Amino acid sequence: MRRPTPLPPPVDDGGARRDRPEASPAPESGALEGGGTPTEESILATVIPLEAAPSSPSPPTSSEDARAQAPGPVRVRDVWRAARARRKALRAEVRRFTVRQRRRRAVWLGACGAVLLLGLATLGVAYSPLFAVEQVRVIGAEQLDATRVEAALGDQIGTPLPLVDADAVHEVLAEFPLIETYAIEARPPHELVVRVVERTPIGVFESSSGFTLVDAAGVVLSTTAEAGPGTPILRIDGGAQGDAFDAAGRVVRSLPQGIAAQVTEVEASTADDVTLVLGATDTRVVWGSAEDSGLKAVVLEAAMTARPPADVRVYDVSSPSSVVFS
Repeated sequence: MRRPTPLPPPVDDGGARRDRPEASPAPESGALEGGGTPTEESILATVIPLEAAPSSPSPPTSSEDARAQAPGPVRVRDVWRAARARRKALRAEVRRFTVRQRRRRAVWLGACGAVLLLGLATLGVAYSPLFAVEQVRVIGAEQLDATRVEAALGDQIGTPLPLVDADAVHEVLAEFPLIETYAIEARPPHELVVRVVERTPIGVFESSSGFTLVDAAGVVLSTTAEAGPGTPILRIDGGAQGDAFDAAGRVVRSLPQGIAAQVTEVEASTADDVTLVLGATDTRVVWGSAEDSGLKAVVLEAAMTARPPADVRVYDVSSPSSVVFS
């Protein structure tokens, strides 16, 4: 009888092999139990391992373990902590996404704060005694005594330049009739400058109380017992009121300095018959109205150069295009 072929070694299939019962070893002679000849089915059943048996289910837990694993009741403190954590997370996200905007805002706030502080510091210094008035200077005074004006404004000494009282200055300067207009100028750190424009006197009115000096607007500048040198006497109907006085004032103000120094009298009964008297030679100048006074002044100056007043009794320049000598 032929010996059967030996069986292959068993295959290690992990834990599945241990879970099933071990197969009984095959008889060495290769014969089946009972002495029969091995068949193909019996050999396959011996070689092919059985399927792994399913694992047994985990034993049920006890009731105490179940109660330990079950969630407990929700407390107010837990809710508050969760809400606070959520708010902190949201704030962190907001800060992360708005960092550029916050930096820009900080730059703008810093710049505005710096400008504000600079302005406040400047105002504080300007209104402090560091910029107080220590000197008052009057500019433009010729007939007026500038020293008197400066002394009258002495109350402003010690006042900060921005706080100089313009009304008080006006009240003081109103006491000087020769001042027509003025302007105040602050020159830091300690100087107050007053620029004045004086009134131009045109002559004096003679009266029982003396000689009253007036300007072209009829403002009384002074009253003296005698007429000042170089000041013509005004003989005008209606005094300092009316058209005749206005015309005479315009004529006198238009005269060149060389001719004005020779005029001793100004006569006018109406606005159209202004007459000047040159006192050195008693020569009369028929001026007429105040119209074209600038042209008439030029024509008269040329005529006096061509024919001096010593040789002429009357210059008639009422019509500047044709001067009449007599």
